[in-house]
Amino acid sequence: MRLDNFDFALPHELIARHPCEPRDAGRLLLIPASGGFVDQRIADLPALLRLGDLLVFNDTKVIPARLVRHAICAVLCYIVAHRK
Repeated sequence: MRLDNFDFALPHELIARHPCEPRDAGRLLLIPASGGFVDQRIADLPALLRLGDLLVFNDTKVIPARLVRHAICAVLCYIVAHRK
C-alpha cells in the first residue's frame, strides 16, 4: 500500500461537523459479497445483520488538528511514517 493512495480531494461541504439528526439517519455504505457498493442508512442496519455477523465499533474521537509541513520536516515525517 502506498501513502499516495490516501491523497484525494475531499470537498469541505462533505465533511461532517455534527452528528445527523435523527442519529439513525446517518449514512452507511454496504459492500455486498457480490461486489459493488450500496448506499444505506444506519436505521437499515438491523435488517442487514444475520446471525453470526461481527460488528466492530470505532469509538475514537476526531480532534481538530492540522499537520503543517515545512520543507525539511516533510521528508523526515514521511520517513518516520513509513518505518512504523
